[in-house]
Amino acid sequence: MYRIGELADLCEVKADTLRFYEKHGLLSPSMRSDSGYRLYSSEDAARLRFILRAKAVGFTLSEITELLSIELNKADWACADVKGMVDVKLEQVSARIAELSAFRDSLQRLSDACCGGPESAMHCSILEALETNHQVRPESHQHTADKDQKPCC
Repeated sequence: MYRIGELADLCEVKADTLRFYEKHGLLSPSMRSDSGYRLYSSEDAARLRFILRAKAVGFTLSEITELLSIELNKADWACADVKGMVDVKLEQVSARIAELSAFRDSLQRLSDACCGGPESAMHCSILEALETNHQVRPESHQHTADKDQKPCC
């Protein structure tokens, strides 16, 4: 049997993480000592490792809860059920990667449109693009509002 700190050390997490998982119903101590300490078994340690591995590949707490219920009643489920969960998560991750790639590309265009010089930001192409929601082009920073103003870059 492990006390909370021992199990936390064994699995390289903080004791607060175990308390958090307990609060959310993912993990519970097998028993408590006479003095009230949480005591975890080797099965609890295996469950914690399962939770940590599922979290490491991107599953949410509710998804991990569902996976744990499948794990406990494997005979009642098909591999297709588990694969379906993984495939849904894979689609979500792929969509998020596409979204982040679009963010990166937009930020790169903004960065490329401005030299980042020491001039006033009065005519900064990045700020102008964000104010007007126009696509930025690398040459867009070459204009000036009036003859006396320098471009931002």
